[in-house]
Amino acid sequence: MRFLIAFLCFPLFIFSQDYPQDYFQSPLDIPIDLSGSFGELRGNHFHSGLDMKTKGVEGLPVYASADGYVSRIKISTFGYGKAIYVTHPNGYTSVYGHLQKANGAVQEYIKKKHYQEKNYEIEMFLYPSELPVKKGDVIAFSGNSGGSGGPHLHFEFRDTKSEEIINPMHFGMKKIISDERKPVIQGVVAYPIDSTTINTSQKPIDISFSKQADGSYLSVKVKANGSVAFGINAYDFCTNGYNKNGLYKVKTYLNGVLQYQYGFDTFTFDESRYINNFIDYERFHDMGQRVQKLFQLSDYPLSIVSKNKKDGIIRVQPNSNYTYKVELYDFHGNKVELIIPIEFANQETKIKKQIKKTPYFIKAKSESIFEKDNVSIYIPENAFYNNFYINFEVRNDTLTLHNNSVPVHKNITISFNNIEGLTEEQLSKTYIASLEGYKLKYNKTYRKGNTLSIKTRSLGKFKLAQDNTPPRISNVNFIEGKAIGAQKTISVSITDLHSDIGTYNGYLNGKWILMEYDYKTKKLVHNLDDNICVEGRNDLKIVVTDNLQNSTTFESYFLK
Repeated sequence: MRFLIAFLCFPLFIFSQDYPQDYFQSPLDIPIDLSGSFGELRGNHFHSGLDMKTKGVEGLPVYASADGYVSRIKISTFGYGKAIYVTHPNGYTSVYGHLQKANGAVQEYIKKKHYQEKNYEIEMFLYPSELPVKKGDVIAFSGNSGGSGGPHLHFEFRDTKSEEIINPMHFGMKKIISDERKPVIQGVVAYPIDSTTINTSQKPIDISFSKQADGSYLSVKVKANGSVAFGINAYDFCTNGYNKNGLYKVKTYLNGVLQYQYGFDTFTFDESRYINNFIDYERFHDMGQRVQKLFQLSDYPLSIVSKNKKDGIIRVQPNSNYTYKVELYDFHGNKVELIIPIEFANQETKIKKQIKKTPYFIKAKSESIFEKDNVSIYIPENAFYNNFYINFEVRNDTLTLHNNSVPVHKNITISFNNIEGLTEEQLSKTYIASLEGYKLKYNKTYRKGNTLSIKTRSLGKFKLAQDNTPPRISNVNFIEGKAIGAQKTISVSITDLHSDIGTYNGYLNGKWILMEYDYKTKKLVHNLDDNICVEGRNDLKIVVTDNLQNSTTFESYFLK
């Protein structure tokens, strides 16, 4: 049966806007099982919708959640893969991502655009009159396209005018998505601020805690001689007991007074990368744990925390004791509490904070320019969140620019200047690579004369590299000169060792054909339903070029 979104009555903690509760229906005709929640902590971004499981298969019908029109279509190798945007007359836009394909008139429109532009990756913005849809229309089929880790539907809502992303649960989905489990705390971290010592340490430390009979958590006593703050490693089970979803909201109190809070109601794409300041990024880099900081060292424009009047830092005074409480919620109101007792204590520092000073100091709110040998670095203002000493070395033609334990918010520019000793041909095949162990990773490189530059949001090691090796085309799914029978697709695998795949084009009997590229499987696939194939002999040509214009051409033929 088709599930309709019903009334939502859970009180909001920061958010007061009223959203329609019975206007939208579920995009899937199955019980909703979530593998990802809104605001969930992901790589370099907060998750912007709900990930709905599709029973491990592709091809389930995807329904328009309400009347409207297809306002945008984007087909991409990465990101949302095949995505459809439907704008509704009530001021909201629904988004459907990782699709297998569209349906009916929408699919015909997309296919026509592919062949008009002779490209697999396309983006279109449509007028209301072009592709109107009705609530319950099958607009697509679920899939696994783009940056998807398995078959599912990514479903989200946006404010049409502002493009702010809104938690889909606000539109009444609570009633069709079950959640009876409380959030779970995996870890608690205490952070000494400035020169504070916490439990004999000037470095962040894990705090032991235990579960009480009433389901709450109680930590060991935290002893500090100055300012202290906390972070939590926590998650929520929603519709099943194995997908660890994100929290909805967190509140902290000091002696009963609200100290700090945040909730995942809405945010913008422009601020999503601030997740790297929201979490303890260094700990994530070193240990793989996404600890959510319950404080901020300085103001930054992330809307879910910017409304706080306090910074979440606790100034522990002599001869004082405190009770610090953390409340964790999911959207269904399931709640768990953590109590941390704090007291002032002068103590011996056994683990000291160490700051490695270099000649290069980053002031986060100012731009910086560093030069050494033939390498220059331009760092714009607010590229980093905090001030720090950066390691900047050039040795044996390799640039060491600190390490990836420090997040980069805005692009920095790295340039290798006045490169000598290379011919024009050699220079045209040269790029600036990231060096990860012994592995070279391609960065899009810009050339101006004998200077090569990249823009990057990663630190680490960089060096010049060359790519003279063309891509490889393999694993053809037919035998040359043989009949393909009832075969529905033509496919090949494409790989490149150095600078990655740049372009790919297929031709059948001299005509350009649509070949869909899935970077996860490294496959190019042509659907023979496009009707370019003819009875008898069919000549196939595939041309694949990498990002430094090394090219490979494959030619063969088959019978039909």
